[in-house]
Amino acid sequence: MPEDSVPQAKAAIRHETTRVRHTPRRRLLTVSRVAKLSPHMVRVTLTGPDLDGFLSAGFDDHVKVFFPLPGDLRPTIQQPGPDGLVSDPARLSPSRDYTPRRYDPNISELDIDFALHEAGPATTWAAQAQPGQMLGIGGPRGSFVVRDDFDWTLLVGDETALPAIGRRLAELRPDTRAIVVVEVDGLEDEQPLDSRASLDTHWLHRNGLPTGRVDLFARLIEKLDLPPGDGYAWVAAESNVAKAVRRLLLDKPGIRKEWMKAAGYWKHGAVALHERHDD
Repeated sequence: MPEDSVPQAKAAIRHETTRVRHTPRRRLLTVSRVAKLSPHMVRVTLTGPDLDGFLSAGFDDHVKVFFPLPGDLRPTIQQPGPDGLVSDPARLSPSRDYTPRRYDPNISELDIDFALHEAGPATTWAAQAQPGQMLGIGGPRGSFVVRDDFDWTLLVGDETALPAIGRRLAELRPDTRAIVVVEVDGLEDEQPLDSRASLDTHWLHRNGLPTGRVDLFARLIEKLDLPPGDGYAWVAAESNVAKAVRRLLLDKPGIRKEWMKAAGYWKHGAVALHERHDD
């Protein structure tokens, strides 16, 4: 083949974001370790042959976690079929969405961090989790992949966002900057955050005040100086808070709408909610 007819590789698009779809699959896994990261955060390490082929390409991916019903040793796991998922509704396992914090295919381990806050099946289960117990997971159905070619990254959220924040920080290259703003209840709920990037971390403490408030974020964002260059901003918190923080950030110089993602990971009065804010 003549040299000038060899197909040329497609040039990478600067700041490209890509949506990747995955084949849905549900897995039954066993708890191998449980670690208390803070008074309000538990890390559960899962393993098992069902993890073969697991894929999570985006730092803020979500898997659906299925919990056993009271008195059951394992959750009800339904595999998608030609007629959908059909079962006795009374026997369906409760489920919630969580970020895969770490997956190591070499040793077949998946870490999921559980924030212990409002009462519900997830908090109830995670508070008593022990090795040998079983959970089910489904997904992720897809991934939103953000290229690591920005000059800086801003990550904002409450404790429910910490798994995604920690995962993104671990991915960033050394010659970039990361600004992290996290609201937790108090000093004891802060977690070590490691990154090869130059890291600037701001912890906000509620000190016993109710969750789902925007005032602590608003005061910090008002005085926050952002670096020069192109930046990617990511926000996840209570849904109304995430929406308000997004509006505040869009008023700051250096923030561009097309380089921002904001989501509600939970909402007061709602169950198993995940909302994206992009308008």
